[in-house]
Amino acid sequence: MNTKNLDLYYNPFSGISGDMNLAAMIDLGVPEDHLRSELKKLRLSGYELRVTRDSRNGIFGTRVDIDIEDSKHHRHLNEINIIIDSSVLSENVKLISKKIFHKLGEAEAKIHEKPIEKVHFHEVGAVDSIIDIVGAAICIDYLKPKSIYAGTIELGSGSVPSSHGILPVPAPATAEILKDIPTHLGGTDFEATTPTGAAILATVTDAYSDEIPMKIDKIGYGIGHKKTEKPNLLRVFMGKFQTDKGLKKQKSWQIDCNIDDMNPEWYELIMEKLFLAGAQDVFLTNIIMKKSRPGIKISVLCKEEHLNKLKEIMLTETTSLGLRVFSLEKSFLERKSSTIQTPFGEVRIKTSYLNGEIIHQKPEYDDCKRIALEKGITMDKIMKEIDKHL
Repeated sequence: MNTKNLDLYYNPFSGISGDMNLAAMIDLGVPEDHLRSELKKLRLSGYELRVTRDSRNGIFGTRVDIDIEDSKHHRHLNEINIIIDSSVLSENVKLISKKIFHKLGEAEAKIHEKPIEKVHFHEVGAVDSIIDIVGAAICIDYLKPKSIYAGTIELGSGSVPSSHGILPVPAPATAEILKDIPTHLGGTDFEATTPTGAAILATVTDAYSDEIPMKIDKIGYGIGHKKTEKPNLLRVFMGKFQTDKGLKKQKSWQIDCNIDDMNPEWYELIMEKLFLAGAQDVFLTNIIMKKSRPGIKISVLCKEEHLNKLKEIMLTETTSLGLRVFSLEKSFLERKSSTIQTPFGEVRIKTSYLNGEIIHQKPEYDDCKRIALEKGITMDKIMKEIDKHL
């Protein structure tokens, strides 16, 4: 199957779960035999993967059921990582799988106020959830999309049983994972998005938008287990995003404030806090203010979901009494991150594209800095060696 230079767009209007995602990926064209053979590399037993055709509200697609015999639902993150690392799966599949589980672990650690290494995975530690998550990584690795976008995620409503008792929808882990991500509550009368589905989407998605122009090549439907008025299915489009001159577009916001009475030593910490809170860019500009006073303009570029938090930081961490906020359209090159092996170990590489062609490639500065400090060698030597592997 040739998916070179194609993109994926998740349309989770009825939510997402691990099995719905697997079903949609198979419906898009991931061979069932490939998924099964790769999953065998985990050396897990006690489960049966059933793939069938089904329909919801007259729409046909693929349905995945995972029947398990394993009654052990409690696993630490380290146990799951050992299962993944001891397999003969590709390094990329291992990396994606562990990132998804780490996303779940971070959410559980926050909710239960425990270190991540002490968190017990209950439902998501069971064999079926491991199959869902590693299966998602296998499918993404097989399709190798250029980029992955997603629309607003339906959460559902009501309550859901768990090992901790009856919990509200969205489940606490789902809500924690999807912070700062566009969601909708109340579109269904059941749990539409599970913690597993939320973690998969939050890990693999590059950006979120309900307005992504796409030349559609294929559509996959993953059938859910509910039969309701609103069809319980996950729709995923595969094709090419259509943007002006090969550039991507994104609605962004800019926040500005002028300062002439703040200790300049504070700027570094403020910039760091803004980046940690979701700022896409922060920059300082020298300006001349009223009465010819020299000052600094702080400018912050961000997505809408981070806007309020960033405004709060700028008003509480600086001496500014007010802000200017305006929307803008951001155009940018397609970007993708990958990892390569070098004599110094793994190094992350950032690659940008225009119309499918590589425009820039550069190693992650933090990785090069770490190597320079650990190995006691110059940045110039590191960069020259990395260039040989690009």
